[in-house]
Amino acid sequence: MQFPVVKLACAANGKTLAIVDKIVTLTMNPALDIGTRIASVAPEIKLRCAAPEFHPGGGGINVSRAIHFLAGESTAVYAAGGHTGAMLTQLLGAEGIKCRAVPIAGITRESFVVYEESSTLQYRFTMPGPELSAEEWIACLEAVFNLEPDIIAASGSLPAGVPAEFYGEITRYAAQYGIRVVVDTAGEPLHRAFGKGVYLMKPNLRELELFAGEKLHDEAQIKTVARRLIAEGLSQVIVVSMGAAGAALITADEYQLLRAPIVKVQSKVGAGDSMVAGLVMGLAQGWDLRETLCLGIAAGSAAAMTPGTQLCRKEDAFKLYRRISDSA
Repeated sequence: MQFPVVKLACAANGKTLAIVDKIVTLTMNPALDIGTRIASVAPEIKLRCAAPEFHPGGGGINVSRAIHFLAGESTAVYAAGGHTGAMLTQLLGAEGIKCRAVPIAGITRESFVVYEESSTLQYRFTMPGPELSAEEWIACLEAVFNLEPDIIAASGSLPAGVPAEFYGEITRYAAQYGIRVVVDTAGEPLHRAFGKGVYLMKPNLRELELFAGEKLHDEAQIKTVARRLIAEGLSQVIVVSMGAAGAALITADEYQLLRAPIVKVQSKVGAGDSMVAGLVMGLAQGWDLRETLCLGIAAGSAAAMTPGTQLCRKEDAFKLYRRISDSA
């Protein structure tokens, strides 16, 4: 599709951007996350749950929250509408997160997580987001770029009304001003970012296999496929997350595979977003890619140690970081 011209105050007179915000995250499809517990789940009866917990959620928002929990700073840009959007903004403010809500006509979605105590299983219910008009998603683009960031972390799904080329277009705009873009998404929006100049992408192993069109059984295959995608213009850096196996970082001439530390897993919700937060923090501080990967894996593993929809804790993440860094 033909994208409209986005009016960017930061681009006035064609001047080079001055970095105002080091890190800006973007969430087009945020959610109000609701978590609860129950003894056991059964059909056809009224299920009485524990008192719910409410957290702001959605890819980029969770990245900003995790950065904050790691003692970093970012600005979260997100689309928000209705009572759930207002509550989302209120919760972010209560956590001390810098944010820029872009008002929309639709109502921000909810997601629902239930922990079953009898089985220790977790049930996750995700609702679709509202449809955004062209004016609304263009306003989100303008909000991001007018913050004049050094790094944009665009994460999560795209709601109805937002074109699949959206993340690719963000990257195309960013390339004009030397802004690095980190993208964490899946499916068509990821495919449409090909050749647009993404700096770092974080597919999981399954997503990399979908790109490759085949199962990947060993490190050599992962490295070969990732380097082929880099050569084809997908991204400069690809971090392949592999759960308990850790993560691999691949560039055109560098390869790092680091194992994840063994931790007691309470919930995997938010582990991927926390990993992105660690990666972005490392990049923003000018760390080398190996140390950046260490922090990403540590933050993701720390998130797995927390219950429900909670994200990483600073003390857990940096303790794991030292363990990973010393053993790598």
